[in-house]
Amino acid sequence: MCGIVGVISQSPINQLIYDSLLLLQHRGQDAAGIATVNGSTFHMYKANGMVRDVFRTRNMRSLPGNCGIGQVRYPTSGSASSAEEAQPFYVNAPFGIILAHNGNVTNCEQLKDEMFRIDRRHINTSSDSEVLLNVFANELQLATTGFLLEPDAIFKAVSGVYRRVKGSYAIVAIIAGYGLLAFRDRHGIRPLAIGKRDTKKGSEWMIASESVALEGIVFEFMRDIAPGEAVFISMDSTLHAKQCVQCASLNPCIFELVYLARPDSVLDGVPVYNARLRMGDYLAEKIQRTLPGVQIDVVMPIPDSSRPAAMQVAKKLTIEYREGFFKNRYVGRTFIMPGQAVRKKSVRQKLNAMAVEFKGRNVLIVDDSIVRGTTSQEIIQMARDAGANKVIFASAAPPVRFPNVYGIDMPTRNELVAYGRTDQEVAQIIGADALVYQDVEDMKQAVRDTNPKVQNFEASCFDGHYITGDVTAEYLDKIEQMRLDPILRSDSNLTVEGNDRPQSHLNLSIE
Repeated sequence: MCGIVGVISQSPINQLIYDSLLLLQHRGQDAAGIATVNGSTFHMYKANGMVRDVFRTRNMRSLPGNCGIGQVRYPTSGSASSAEEAQPFYVNAPFGIILAHNGNVTNCEQLKDEMFRIDRRHINTSSDSEVLLNVFANELQLATTGFLLEPDAIFKAVSGVYRRVKGSYAIVAIIAGYGLLAFRDRHGIRPLAIGKRDTKKGSEWMIASESVALEGIVFEFMRDIAPGEAVFISMDSTLHAKQCVQCASLNPCIFELVYLARPDSVLDGVPVYNARLRMGDYLAEKIQRTLPGVQIDVVMPIPDSSRPAAMQVAKKLTIEYREGFFKNRYVGRTFIMPGQAVRKKSVRQKLNAMAVEFKGRNVLIVDDSIVRGTTSQEIIQMARDAGANKVIFASAAPPVRFPNVYGIDMPTRNELVAYGRTDQEVAQIIGADALVYQDVEDMKQAVRDTNPKVQNFEASCFDGHYITGDVTAEYLDKIEQMRLDPILRSDSNLTVEGNDRPQSHLNLSIE
């Protein structure tokens, strides 16, 4: 999961891209980068850190031009965190291309081999984004016949990318001297939206991972880029769009709606806030079914993403809603911090339990999801330390039992507390008196309730269904072995007793 943005404007855009990246900061805290084009010359600055820490006045002054792209990076575990891995990436031929990417290429190793043996291109980092850039560059070289570059040749090159690249990807790229390109994988896993505003000088266009980035910079949201569609905006602000793959279907990542996206965003016609409210409705019904007669004095959210669900749970159960945890907003999102030790330490720095809300009460704590269990474990202990009588824990998402390979940092079984365990066993591990998970179908229906046009989802971490068709048990085993490097292993242990979950196979569903 990363955040990307691309802009064509009638005036310098360095500040505009900076501001939009701030609005997408929740999508990645590891690194940030901006690239602009002035005439036919690229200017780029990128480094590790959050947006406000990466860019200084001197850096912004070095980014002239009316067209540019930016990215905030969230690395999946096992990928490097060096500044060289930060995006955007650049290649000088053909024409000069600079690219930023959100997602994960599942056949990356195969493509690297093809780059070396067939395309005669050198990949200098471990980033799949650099691979994507070189695949596109090679396809554009093959699609170009004359000196000038026409939109049809660009779309032909994008079709070549779809033919070769598997996985999830939302992409923005600049072709020097020609314009801004954006496209989205054929399954529509990662989000990508386009906005426009008209000025006295002419039209301006912006493409971003979430609608909130468009609206925050006062662009009018036009639409989502469709799965398998490419949009090219020339330097004179003329928009060209084409469906570049026929067998495309919309399967948005449901974890975006559960946790990753900002609540004020709208993804593929689904208001994120409304979807989380509906998840709360269904969760309340599950609590009523599974915990009849259990006394609950108060419902509390883990701020911020679980707040809508918790409010609906309290309303449905007619139980008082209270804010028992105070959030330190100067600590980043713990889910996307690399390494369990860092996450665990950050929980106590990020949240503080107010004893006046907990003392002597039976507390129902609602969180958006439980992935590794470390955060939940710490939160429950904090509630007990603050004087809670009983702590009941509820997750607005179902158990995360399967690896995610489409750009979210939870790719191995051993890191998933629910893998190979019953709900009761998970409750014991995290220290809850009772635990209630959302049902998978209820979670999906909650989203359908907000937009009936969206029927299918990428929900592999919950249901084990990998829609790209190339994810096998062998593939997942290989990823797991890469992560079990001794250097990394010491930082990925969950503090639980008896890590003896079954290791034989996963119940995969592959198209």
